[in-house]
Amino acid sequence: MARWAYVNGRYLPHRQAAVHVEDRGFQFADGVYEVVTLLDGRFADLDGHMERLGRSLSELRMDWPAVPRVVTMIARELVRRNGVRNGSLYLQVTRGVAPRDFKFPANVPSTLVMTVKRVSAFAKPEQLEKGVAVVTVPDIRWGRCDIKTVGLLAPVLAKQQAAESGAYEAWLIDPDGRVTEGSSSNAWIVTQDGVLVTRAPSQKILNGITRQSLLRLAGERGIPVEERSFTVEEALAAREAFVSSAGTFALPVTRIDGKPVGEGRPGPVTRTLRQAYLDYVAAGVPS
Repeated sequence: MARWAYVNGRYLPHRQAAVHVEDRGFQFADGVYEVVTLLDGRFADLDGHMERLGRSLSELRMDWPAVPRVVTMIARELVRRNGVRNGSLYLQVTRGVAPRDFKFPANVPSTLVMTVKRVSAFAKPEQLEKGVAVVTVPDIRWGRCDIKTVGLLAPVLAKQQAAESGAYEAWLIDPDGRVTEGSSSNAWIVTQDGVLVTRAPSQKILNGITRQSLLRLAGERGIPVEERSFTVEEALAAREAFVSSAGTFALPVTRIDGKPVGEGRPGPVTRTLRQAYLDYVAAGVPS
């Protein structure tokens, strides 16, 4: 089946989709984005992603490319044209095309780009059975990590370091020696007392949409929660650890910097929350 993309009012064959060389997203990383998962024809947490997109646009004083309802309609139509039931939607908005100048251009329409891709499996069986490894690296990102900007060079470098170390993800460590989040995920632990811990929302982390759903699902199941920072040492002493994102849901972490977490295997809280999230999405409205 042909693959389609959307660029500024046009549905185009994916290989023909392009933006202008002076688009500010290309030249300044002056843009924001969202990634929305599709599970069995359903968008996962679409309303939350659209709300966060609006917040990111507002924080950067950037205009919506169209009213949110229309952006959602475009997304659904693009998914339909691609015939994707399991995969992800990538949506990016930039400040638009203008001669290169650091100042905001006046009266320039925003650029809107969307693509869709198929995903055969959101986790390999061995990742769910044995968990994944993470490595720790210094957090060198800018001071507004709560905005989902396309300026991703620091996370790219962290993710590459993880890959070169044979790990799945990198956990970013702040100057106080505490975990902020993963390079493309939120970080969680389950203490020996059974308390679920993840860093509280602030300008230091991206308040993940999946993260927010997992917190609600944990509360519904009576799992005690603390939103606070934690150290690598605390994580290594925990019963469980996991990462969450739109594409991983809740994925167990069983090794940090080569050392086992807990008993070195996925734990019951992680498995419970992953299944709870999948059930929650399955009960939603088909896209």
